[in-house]
Amino acid sequence: MSLIKEFKEFAMKGNVIDLAIGVVIGGAFGKVVTSLVDDIIMPPIGYLINGIDFKDIKVHLKDAVVDASGKITSSEITINFGNFLQVILQFLIIAFAIFLTIKGINKIRKNEQPKASSEALLTEIRDLLKKQ
Repeated sequence: MSLIKEFKEFAMKGNVIDLAIGVVIGGAFGKVVTSLVDDIIMPPIGYLINGIDFKDIKVHLKDAVVDASGKITSSEITINFGNFLQVILQFLIIAFAIFLTIKGINKIRKNEQPKASSEALLTEIRDLLKKQ
């Protein structure tokens, strides 16, 4: 089998296409959650803690070095833990949304499965035994 034909069969399998669609939708969903956190959730929280923007919360390890002409020769070195907290919040929102989605899918699957009662199973067994 040629390499191109083998790749075509691989790429056209349902799982690969489903995965590709999931990645695209996941990327778009990530942008929505980022906007939700950055533009809607964090500003009120920042307002409640005296107007602090979480992206600005950082620990300075080394200040920027500026020469006599005002040109920055060495950038400042900081630990940006405010931005890290914001990303953690985004992750928690995405994880919670995925949890709710999986929970909903499992509930739908559970409702779709026919529930075989003991009585129905015993009746079926009895009928099979009668035929023998």
